[in-house]
Amino acid sequence: QVQPVESGGGLVQAGDSLRLSCLLSGRTSSSSTSVMGWFRQAPGNEREFVAAIRWRDGTTDYADSVKGRFKISREYAANSVYLQLNSLRPEDTAVYYCAARSSGYELATTRAEYAYWGQGTQVTVSS
Repeated sequence: QVQPVESGGGLVQAGDSLRLSCLLSGRTSSSSTSVMGWFRQAPGNEREFVAAIRWRDGTTDYADSVKGRFKISREYAANSVYLQLNSLRPEDTAVYYCAARSSGYELATTRAEYAYWGQGTQVTVSS
């Protein structure tokens, strides 16, 4: 059973940086989880797409709200995906979730296209 496990959240000030990590346990091959994504959910809001990366070639996609500030990356040997959050703003405050697709190679941006989800890690940005 594939299981993403997030870490690295915390309380920071506006303008600070954080690095979130997602360890993908149970992943046995590149075909079992072709695309990884990060989503976030603020209180009272829907869970929204943040970034995605394809294991095979490292191609990435970002939500417009985070382009130029966040960076997604992967590390094969560690079975891990990372999300570097720079120039954080109070509106970035949310629970951040790591997710994995079970099939398909498109950089999916909707929640329904991801089969495996982590428990989330809280990021709080104070002004």
